[in-house]
Amino acid sequence: MVFKKMLSAFGVGGPSVDTVLTNPNTRPGLTLEGQVNLLGGDAPANIEQVVVGLVTRVEIEGHDAEYAGVMEFHRLPVSGPLQLAAKQQLAIPFQLPVPWETPITDVYGQRLRGMTMGLRTELAIARAVDKGDLDQVNVHPLPVHERILEAFQRLGFRFKHADLERGHIRGTQQTLPFYQEIEFFASPQYAGTINEVELTFVTSPHGVEVILECDKRGGFLTAGHDAFGHYRVAHTEADRTDWVQVVDGWLRETTSRYGSLRGAHGFGGHGHGHGHGRGVGMGGVVAGAAMGAVGGMIVGDMIGDAFEGDGEDFGGFEE
Repeated sequence: MVFKKMLSAFGVGGPSVDTVLTNPNTRPGLTLEGQVNLLGGDAPANIEQVVVGLVTRVEIEGHDAEYAGVMEFHRLPVSGPLQLAAKQQLAIPFQLPVPWETPITDVYGQRLRGMTMGLRTELAIARAVDKGDLDQVNVHPLPVHERILEAFQRLGFRFKHADLERGHIRGTQQTLPFYQEIEFFASPQYAGTINEVELTFVTSPHGVEVILECDKRGGFLTAGHDAFGHYRVAHTEADRTDWVQVVDGWLRETTSRYGSLRGAHGFGGHGHGHGHGRGVGMGGVVAGAAMGAVGGMIVGDMIGDAFEGDGEDFGGFEE
């Protein structure tokens, strides 16, 4: 058994910790399982608690500039007080539920450029806390996420970057203190109207809210501006919709709105327009859900330049 990191906060000869995940790959709404392995130091230690938490890198807007900070967004105590004898080995199993809104880090086994995610283990002894172990976690899309991402690829959009923005999107059921933006360069067929598209998923047990922010090109008499669309999809829609047609419809509807607030047809009724904003000072419009015709499942090839190599982006957690 290899213990990767001595708990420096407790000094030389103190206890050490190593967390082993049964499988570092997961999806929103599933669980991460593993065990925390403790090894006693040269003397007995009274451990107050052991906690595991999901951490990621979030873009935070400061007074003068944006900067990236490490944020823990979900934590689970795995042990209360216990005494660890000198040189004692102790394994503590755990199951950590992965929040539905956890951002996606990997698509088809490739890391999305810009994304980091880890499971951090904390050990507390006599008011000293050491964030003693960090293990990479790979969060894969749910089926409905995958179909929508495939549709963007099929429509010729090229992945640019993904990041997490601190703040809330008004009009959504968002509960985490940040949201993910997956950015695409516009495909040739949309290049006359769109520069880039940012895609956000706000996921729940029932389905996904899809927020589109299109950076619209200016015309002869009009300035460029951002146009927003807001759509809702049930998880059960994943395998019975023509997603290329649906996403194309979303994009055309979103970019046809010139700042007007207009509802769209939803499931069996009329959707309602909502005010929409990201963080502070950003406005836009939201329409109700719009669904296309039922069709077969799409299997798309992801474009290679979308991704980083294996794990290159991990290690962005230095504090």
